[in-house]
Amino acid sequence: MLKDWKLHIIVLFFVLIGEVIGVKQFNLGVGTIALFPMLYVLLMGGIVSFPKLKLMNEVQMKRAAGILGISFLLFVAKLGSMLGPSLPKIFEAGVSLAVQEVGHVLGTIIIGLPIALLIGMKREAIGATFSIDREPNLAIISEKYGADSPEGRGALGVYICGTVFGAIYLAILAGFLGSLGIFHPISLAMGAGVGSGSMMAAASGALAVTFPNDAEDIALFAAAANLISTILGTYLCVFFSLPVTARLYEWLEPKIGRTRKEEAK
Repeated sequence: MLKDWKLHIIVLFFVLIGEVIGVKQFNLGVGTIALFPMLYVLLMGGIVSFPKLKLMNEVQMKRAAGILGISFLLFVAKLGSMLGPSLPKIFEAGVSLAVQEVGHVLGTIIIGLPIALLIGMKREAIGATFSIDREPNLAIISEKYGADSPEGRGALGVYICGTVFGAIYLAILAGFLGSLGIFHPISLAMGAGVGSGSMMAAASGALAVTFPNDAEDIALFAAAANLISTILGTYLCVFFSLPVTARLYEWLEPKIGRTRKEEAK
């Protein structure tokens, strides 16, 4: 820890800045975009780790990756402690909320994995497509393969893209689907609960603007769906989606993957 004092000070400084800035919301007309402190910290971390700035060396970055894995394990332990007290809410939400989690998982595998292989991704595709790659999913990949593995880099890449662009994308998509008038607002609210607080806030905010009379129910069902995606989705990823994605990768990569050398392990 004493050897990495610079790393710890930088992390503490970024956390303090993120907390001071807090959550910022912007109204885009079709919905509300919410920016959370984690986004600011991610951007600042990306800047200081840029090689040309020479603020951090490769050794420090590798040590940070190791600390990241430990942090994710603590986060998953916290999620596990949430499962028991949350069971009554899950049962009250009904079967439909549990079924919607299947779409969150299978959609990324069935659609995302072939596309990732076609554009040239190798084992990064496993981490990038076995889920929507939020915090619990990063912890799963870090524990299984390591944070600095190809699978870990694929998961982290999707996580960053989701953090930066996910809220904007879901706010626009939710507002558009709501304006079509062919989906029930509660169904759209359940679809908004993908397991990410920022994405759920953006999508449910857009739906609340589109369906002002159902604003309270939209917030309730979106939160319930988000809870299920966060808790049950974690176990679903561990026991189903990650093993299935890894097996499909071994089968599909020789058939449709673009040829390039595997990265040195």
